Amino acid sequence: MKKYILLFSIGLFFACNPKEEVDLIVYNANIYTVDGDFSKACCLAIKDGKFVAVTETADIYQKYTAKEELDAKGKTIVPGFIDAHCHFYALGLNQQVVDLVGTTSFEEILDKVVAFQEERPSDFVFGRGWDQNDWEVKEFPTKDKLDEIFPDTPVVLSRIDGHAILVNQKALDLAGITVDTKAVGGDIIKKDGKLTGVLVDGPMGMVYAIMPQPDKQAQVQALKDAEKLCFDYGLTTVDDAGLDRETIELIDSLQQAGDLSIRVYAMVSSSPSNLDYFLNKGIIKTEKLNVRSVKVYGDGALGSRGAALRAPYSDQPGHFGAMVTPVDQIGALAERIAASDYQMNTHAIGDSANVVVLRAYEKALEGKQDRRWKVEHAQVISPADFDYFEKGIIPSVQPTHATSDMYWAEDRLGPDRVKGAYAFKELLDKAGTVALGTDFPVEQVSPFLTFYAAVARKDVNNYPEGGFQMENALSREETLKGMTIWAAHSNFEEQEKGSIEPGKLADFVILSEDIMSVPIEQVPQLTADQVYVAGVQVK
Repeated sequence: MKKYILLFSIGLFFACNPKEEVDLIVYNANIYTVDGDFSKACCLAIKDGKFVAVTETADIYQKYTAKEELDAKGKTIVPGFIDAHCHFYALGLNQQVVDLVGTTSFEEILDKVVAFQEERPSDFVFGRGWDQNDWEVKEFPTKDKLDEIFPDTPVVLSRIDGHAILVNQKALDLAGITVDTKAVGGDIIKKDGKLTGVLVDGPMGMVYAIMPQPDKQAQVQALKDAEKLCFDYGLTTVDDAGLDRETIELIDSLQQAGDLSIRVYAMVSSSPSNLDYFLNKGIIKTEKLNVRSVKVYGDGALGSRGAALRAPYSDQPGHFGAMVTPVDQIGALAERIAASDYQMNTHAIGDSANVVVLRAYEKALEGKQDRRWKVEHAQVISPADFDYFEKGIIPSVQPTHATSDMYWAEDRLGPDRVKGAYAFKELLDKAGTVALGTDFPVEQVSPFLTFYAAVARKDVNNYPEGGFQMENALSREETLKGMTIWAAHSNFEEQEKGSIEPGKLADFVILSEDIMSVPIEQVPQLTADQVYVAGVQVK
């Protein structure tokens, strides 16, 4: 009799407590939630674009019924990847220019430029992606051949890091650059008293000022092209490191119209007009757009010897690199931004640039709490300067920079100084968090390469044996956090994304293999099989 009473009571309980209908239940999954305990689960329920339940067993069906169900078939699910430092809009624009990434000689570059111009004739030729460090002769090219081939058409070819360009004489003439032009915040490279056509950092702005700008259709297409590339790799949020007002407003309009689904954390380029507008307007926050930070350039890049170093470059005596933004302006910007609600995110590669930025941050943030200002790249740090990161400053680093630069970084820095470069683990130990990104299109879009570089510290050919400066490798758990919850924290978004927990946005990725257990050398080949934003499949 008691048995029947119990069964009746259970039936009555469920009759009085009908199941809640949700939009989607995913079951039979290997879920890394990346919550506070880094716990695992097997099932999740989504309603109105958010996770409403995440369970370790299939008892999720006792409370929920779904309009749609998905059997994950044991595959691994992680939170949607966040790229904490990239150039999303630039990635899209790059699909419309000459692709020079991976070229191994200047002759190959010339062939590609000629072929592109024959296929898509233009009054102004632009290309990007060359890296002289990948050539047999690792020296900057000169414009002589470009002048021969394109005497009347301006040509501008950007280095992979965007901190140097090669231009022909026609472009120099249009920009008004001569041998007497003064280089401010960079360098105009000369040889035997003549212009070589190579400009580093500051003077590049004179050329960019005379370049034709993409029309509205090209801008929209660029954003859509970039979104597709990012979704293909499982990125659901991108931190674009430097956008002007026009592009931010275009992104917002496309998102509001439902024509752009990716979430964007937009760092405002620190031009006077941008600062005047956004700092006065205040934080702009929608479900898919967050505008609350300013991107400042401290110095140039190490590969082009534009990074500002305390001592001369080991492979170029007497050369220290240069600050793109003067030291006094860094301090003034820090004070102005600190007086607003905005975050300051500053590009700093060399040890000299890093200490300038860190000191400015410390002074401007005195007495202020939880501002989460970032040092973008934090690439070469003097031993004593790591301690600054204990004061609430977040290092935003790109692991693939280490494995791209490791072949020549010691040449630039010497055996002692290089030990403070790409020191991700030491930065993590000091700051308690690191935000991980790629800096694409400087590097490839793939977060799997980010993961591999952070953990293995090798290139995809398994070089070097034993890894590059392995004392600064990150664990798999630290790396996944850096690509999800820590990146979200750096954006003030950890309450809404970065982990798979009830109440958070249902952004997640189903992977081809278990990224946390597959042999590390297989990680670069992993794929994002399915990608969801707000519970809607976008791949």
